[in-house]
Amino acid sequence: MKLIFVYNADSGLFNTVTDIAHKALSPKTYSCNLCVLTHGHFKIKQDWVEFLEQIDTEMEFLHRDEFLKKYKLGDAELPAVFVEEDGEILVWVDQATINQIQTLDDLKSVIMNRKQQIM
Repeated sequence: MKLIFVYNADSGLFNTVTDIAHKALSPKTYSCNLCVLTHGHFKIKQDWVEFLEQIDTEMEFLHRDEFLKKYKLGDAELPAVFVEEDGEILVWVDQATINQIQTLDDLKSVIMNRKQQIM
């Protein structure tokens, strides 16, 4: 089983700088709640790093453009977390759920609850 975290943002330096500015200047209109929950303005949140180190599951983190290129799922609603199991990719935490989450602790709880459900 592999978890695939997909941000609703594109890769690259220009996009990163633009995203930082957007999150700082207009956070309510920023389109990636997964980014907001897991990253500060300039780097990943340490609490998130420590949480990920405790999960005994393979993980992959991709930007929207990287995900679309690799997995060819153009109709995916992002941000989202997918699970890849036996070559099949399924939505594990959907966009609506991620967009409703208010805190990093809530995101961690959702991930742990879903993981326990499939174990």
